[in-house]
Amino acid sequence: MTSPDTTNAADTVRSGRRHDRVRPGVPLPLLLPALAGLAFLLLPLIALLVRAPWRSLPEQLTSAAVWQALQLSLICATAATAVSLVIGVPLAWLLARTEFPGRGLVRALVTLPLVLPPVVGGVALLMALGRNGVVGRWLDSWFGITLPFTTTGVVIAEAFVAMPFLVISVEGTLRAADPRYEEAATTLGASRFTAFRRVTLPLIAPGIAAGAVLAWARALGEFGATITFAGNFPGRTQTMPLAVYLALQNDPEAAIALSLALLAVSIAVLAGLRDRWMRAA
Repeated sequence: MTSPDTTNAADTVRSGRRHDRVRPGVPLPLLLPALAGLAFLLLPLIALLVRAPWRSLPEQLTSAAVWQALQLSLICATAATAVSLVIGVPLAWLLARTEFPGRGLVRALVTLPLVLPPVVGGVALLMALGRNGVVGRWLDSWFGITLPFTTTGVVIAEAFVAMPFLVISVEGTLRAADPRYEEAATTLGASRFTAFRRVTLPLIAPGIAAGAVLAWARALGEFGATITFAGNFPGRTQTMPLAVYLALQNDPEAAIALSLALLAVSIAVLAGLRDRWMRAA
């Protein structure tokens, strides 16, 4: 025999399910701006697809100049991501796990490249690492190292603008992870570094992977800091965004073809991160 409490609970569940199936209508004052915003974001991408030279696209994308720029872009973006991982993950751990004076200011400075105009970032890199820069003059006179207008300069410029994405992602993951696992490891005799390597890193591996992908995508699309600090020399510093800018002046169809290639990479990155975002939601 079914008790009254059980019956009431079942009715509540069924009522909740019916409520979930009933979707309230969208108010017109919200629907129209939402549709306008969607059109604003999609229209340029649709126009790019409409105006694409589909017949000559294979020829455009298989030219030697395109492959040279694409290869350089992939190498530099991967190297910039590696640099970001080596120095960005410890920085994220420092911001998430330690208390020190001025931590808020340090976090603000770390995220500054996110809002800083890329050209300003390139000028700042020149002032710091150029031949007459604060540090660059000593690198040149002591070691004969010149960073601007080199492939290494491309990597540095891309890492400068991309690393904040990694730091923010990893710091957020560290704050969400339970620090008691690390404390338990240290009480069992493990050093702080061993606890970080054996306990923390496996816990935050998804956050590191997501941050690395975002940093790689940001480095791949970097333009302003790269052209300011590293220049635009084919085969040495001309990445895909720089090739798009140059082609737009002389061959718009080639610029559209290169843009489609970068668009495809961006879509692949979003598809790769979709599962993580859905799990987080």
